[in-house]
Amino acid sequence: MSMLDSHGLPAPPEYFLERLRDLQTRLRDHVRACRDAASPEAMAAVGERRDGDTLYAIDLRSEEVLLEFCERWGAEVPLALIAEGIPGNGWRVFPRGARPAEARFCLIVDPIDGTRGLMYDKRSAWVLSGVAPNHGAATAIPDIAVAVQTEIPTTRQHLADVLWAVRGQGAHAERHNLVSGETRAYTPRPSHAPTLAHGFAGITKFFPGARDLVARLEEALFERVVGTPADGNPLVFDDQYIATAGQLYELTVGHDRFNADLRPLALAAKYPAAGIHHLCCHPYDCCTELIAREAGVIITGPDGRPLDARLDIREDVAWIGYANPRIRALVEPVLLDLLQQGRWGG
Repeated sequence: MSMLDSHGLPAPPEYFLERLRDLQTRLRDHVRACRDAASPEAMAAVGERRDGDTLYAIDLRSEEVLLEFCERWGAEVPLALIAEGIPGNGWRVFPRGARPAEARFCLIVDPIDGTRGLMYDKRSAWVLSGVAPNHGAATAIPDIAVAVQTEIPTTRQHLADVLWAVRGQGAHAERHNLVSGETRAYTPRPSHAPTLAHGFAGITKFFPGARDLVARLEEALFERVVGTPADGNPLVFDDQYIATAGQLYELTVGHDRFNADLRPLALAAKYPAAGIHHLCCHPYDCCTELIAREAGVIITGPDGRPLDARLDIREDVAWIGYANPRIRALVEPVLLDLLQQGRWGG
């Protein structure tokens, strides 16, 4: 593995896709087995509090699988793992004893995105992984060249999706029947609708704390974009999928037309003296946004520019997703205008 491919990685994309899919299948199956063997109360028990977030019992059990996998992979080629729960800046180099500069690539992982929904058996969670060339502390989301996300379904589901992308090669997906073992390939297709009317769209407001500001911003946005229907029936539907990967998935497969997570901005507006705003999106939560973009979804930062954030587990990320260019042209000018005016208060 001495040569670098066109993405700056030490092996072809297929090599990484194979490894990531293997890792994510192991994590999915491990989490399902743990979940099926325990009560929701046991899975929801608070395990630890790290880096401003809460890790539950179901989270901690997946870490062992991840670290064991990286030990084996690191013996083959040195790598830098970026994940929540690793002391310091969230980076750990494999094999043990290797220096950060010796890592041939960076692997960013979220073993379970959507813990809160899954541990109460309400909604699927996702395993997320992205691979990028190692640029040290400067390694950022745009550097991710290969991404895979795997669904961890609820106990009521027998179907689970796997989506992946290599930069410049489009998005791909499979639907797995976990009972029969059958697999069906499909192409993710975002919505082509030119309007938000009669579709799902929304701004993230998962948790208390600035939710009132987000709701006012959202009301002002939809009033200007969609207007007030003459008959009083709502034209835009809201769906709060408490997982960034789930939100991106809904955009990618055509369920949602617009979604934005502006928690860092909203919390800063409401609590200006706070230095850190907990329970925001972090790079490991959105490390598979490449899949959505390769499918045709437009993902930007809150300034309308391409999303960019260092792969630092402590960095708060705000992002906006549009299903297609027409939705972007309709929504973005209004949203950015409201944000520039500081219209959090209405």
